[in-house]
Amino acid sequence: MKKEVDLLSYEKKLYQSGYSLICGTDEAGRGPLAGPVVAAAVILPKNYTLDGLNDSKQLSEKKREKYYPIIIKDAISYGIGIVDAKTIDEINIYEASRLAMKKAIASMSVKPDYILTDAMPIKDLDIPVTSIVHGDALSLSIAAASVLAKVTRDHIMYDLDKKYPEYEFAKHKGYPTKRHLELLKKYGANSEYRFTYKPVRDLIIEGEKNEEVHT
Repeated sequence: MKKEVDLLSYEKKLYQSGYSLICGTDEAGRGPLAGPVVAAAVILPKNYTLDGLNDSKQLSEKKREKYYPIIIKDAISYGIGIVDAKTIDEINIYEASRLAMKKAIASMSVKPDYILTDAMPIKDLDIPVTSIVHGDALSLSIAAASVLAKVTRDHIMYDLDKKYPEYEFAKHKGYPTKRHLELLKKYGANSEYRFTYKPVRDLIIEGEKNEEVHT
């Protein structure tokens, strides 16, 4: 029988240590070939519960959309950080994810007194930080942030789908599915793509080779 995880165990220890404004932060969109990486930061009320809330990857899109407005309404404060594809190419996806988290934290109207991150060390803040591996499945605050980040990013991809319908971003959200790779090969990469990612980079190199052959 699977042992039930207390998603407030980290928060409870911090409450006992005198912290009250505990912020969870997480990102969505490290793996896609296109679109931004998005992070969210959220401070939930003390000992908050929301039945069924878990890591966004464990939830259906319908459930994420259901929880999104509830988390925003109930949160003491929340923030969103977005880093575009161009910046991802310039500083790499790991640093871009960290930057998105810092932007999300900085954008909150209430300053947290402790931060829990999903496996992301953030050292240059004047707030104590604990990085938790698989934090989105172990901390309610991080799980809530993962939902806000994922839903925000999905909505951005729906907007990009309207702008560039030929790429079908609404279906694959920029992830390298077989269909997406076919469309990428057919239409080429636009400015929403991450040119340092191998499938995109390989396509560009292939295009340059073909150009050389025909000149």
